Amino acid sequence: MRGDHLNETHVTIERALIIAVHLKKEPEFDFQASVSEIKALCETAGLEVVDTIIQNKDRKDQSFYLGKGKIEEIIELKEREDLSFDVVVVNDELTNSQSKHLNDMLDVKIIDRTQVILDIFAQRARSREGKLQVELAQLEYLLPRLSGHGQSLSRLGGGIGTRGPGETKLEMNRRHIRNKIHDIKTQLEVIKAHRTRYRENRQKKQMFQVALVGYTNAGKSSWFNQLTESDTFMEDKLFATLDPKSKIMKVNDGFNLLLSDTVGFIQHLPTHLVEAFSSTLEEAKYADVIIHVVDRSHPNYLNHIDTVNTILSELEMKHIPILTVYNKKDLIQPEVLPIGPNEIVVSVYDAEDEHRLKTALIQIIKNEMAPYHVQMLNYDGQTISILKQTTLVDDISFNEAINLYEISGYEKPLNGVTAHLLKSGVVENIMTRTEDDNGNNTQ
Repeated sequence: MRGDHLNETHVTIERALIIAVHLKKEPEFDFQASVSEIKALCETAGLEVVDTIIQNKDRKDQSFYLGKGKIEEIIELKEREDLSFDVVVVNDELTNSQSKHLNDMLDVKIIDRTQVILDIFAQRARSREGKLQVELAQLEYLLPRLSGHGQSLSRLGGGIGTRGPGETKLEMNRRHIRNKIHDIKTQLEVIKAHRTRYRENRQKKQMFQVALVGYTNAGKSSWFNQLTESDTFMEDKLFATLDPKSKIMKVNDGFNLLLSDTVGFIQHLPTHLVEAFSSTLEEAKYADVIIHVVDRSHPNYLNHIDTVNTILSELEMKHIPILTVYNKKDLIQPEVLPIGPNEIVVSVYDAEDEHRLKTALIQIIKNEMAPYHVQMLNYDGQTISILKQTTLVDDISFNEAINLYEISGYEKPLNGVTAHLLKSGVVENIMTRTEDDNGNNTQ
């Protein structure tokens, strides 16, 4: 019986026709990149794209998105067996009016760009928090579109646009949806409070936090696996990672960092979607350093960088130091080089690049830390091990002139590890030295 049920999971792949409006003020390169991206989104969602219809216009039609002449062309395409399609995917977020009129005119399921992204999120969410976030985003998208939309919603049936925790909510009335949204937000606040307690506990332990961010499919999960010796799910598709993950990584012969992987960013991500998934980005928001992974082989990588920087600004994260990692150098010309400070070109398949990335990261971390100098009467392996795990140790040597062991390095300012060791009496005859704002040594 169980085996029979598993065999029934095979579903017919839906065939999709993509439609897009190319505004005359939009550069051709940017528009083509957007069309390529919606095709990739459709394929990630499990659709078979049969054709793409593009219309050049000064502005999008307020009622039908496309001009009526172009809509009539699509109606004629429906009659051709070689171009039959089950769903029309629109490369924009439709208004309530546009979606309703397109449904009425074409008599077929209409899905806009936001719904495709939500559908992918619904398929990829694994954790309770991720599923709640998906359902919240689905319901907040649906709520303003309920009015006079019954026929088009009922036409959705199954498949893309209806998957995930929100799939049974399509016929809910407004009040029920508002109540459900309130309930989900309450549950997410509980999860958020739990995460906050964990984060405060890490901060008390002076744990240094690093977050991986970047455009979707830039290679964040590949580097997360490489740096933490992990086996996080990764795939050459958009939004392969949805649920946030954190794991310890080691640099500098033992220094422990907490590395967090995050959901990928994408162009034209609706505001409510950013808000709904803001908690999945909290680990990045409270990071000490951000590693921005860029797919340097992508022809539109500069726009990807701009998109990530814009979202970081919206999330009030631009003040956090950033190491920009131009990834996938194995797919680009060898003469491509970094163009500024705190930037490196790497490939996850080059063993030396892991060392180069960690070296660049260590330099940024040092800039965020305070230098210290410790002198010890006797070589204490346990204390040195603690220092290597909790600080960036630069040098360990024996000074014959004063007959003392000397350790220098960098630690988080205030309540530093060396001060704690001194107070606890673990190290005898310990002396710490830091530098004030003028570069003068202070005892």
